[in-house]
Amino acid sequence: MILIDVDGTLVDSVPDLAWCVDAMMRELGLPERGEAAVRDWVGNGVERLVRRALVNNLEGEPDPELFARAYPVFLRLYAENTSKRSRLYPGVREALDAFRAGGYKLGCVTNKAARFTEPLLRDLGIADYFGVVVAGDTLERKKPDPAPLLHAARCLGAAPERSLMVGDSVSDVKAARAAGFRIVCMSYGYNHGEDIRLAEPDLVLDRMDELPSLLEQAPKPAGG
Repeated sequence: MILIDVDGTLVDSVPDLAWCVDAMMRELGLPERGEAAVRDWVGNGVERLVRRALVNNLEGEPDPELFARAYPVFLRLYAENTSKRSRLYPGVREALDAFRAGGYKLGCVTNKAARFTEPLLRDLGIADYFGVVVAGDTLERKKPDPAPLLHAARCLGAAPERSLMVGDSVSDVKAARAAGFRIVCMSYGYNHGEDIRLAEPDLVLDRMDELPSLLEQAPKPAGG
């Protein structure tokens, strides 16, 4: 089984997220933040993204009253702009085709809420590749907790020791390690501006379509 993250792994979703952040800020009468800042802030769900945008920082908490005004604005904007500017990364579709041809069970595990994840996958034409989609609100816990990965493994009937997580962030690495998965990270993703190699995944790749041939060459786990 192979589980794949969405934002920063399958999809460059920052153009839509940044557009929504800036539109939200304009509605609130506050300064726009710009795509470069949003690229460093994504990866922990849209609620955390809104909080970061309001304080203009990766850390810190906005005024609760301001957040209560801002969050519904962002949700409205993002519901209308989930996939207008987002694109698959180069090599993603080719990798998914190769994984499917190779007989791998495929799942998607993301911290993005289901109401945004499912339309995004559908609009970009990749929803049918996945036997299970575990979104940020599917369970009570999300990455870096291992629960979403273990839930997907149960749904697809896969053993963790025979499973791989493909992601882009330290949350993906922590979740995979805790679940007993191997972990491959993409070099181009969203990791709050830090090199993902510092998190010591098993492998870092520049394109996802490099992975299928590497899996063919890898030694098979005990039992086949």
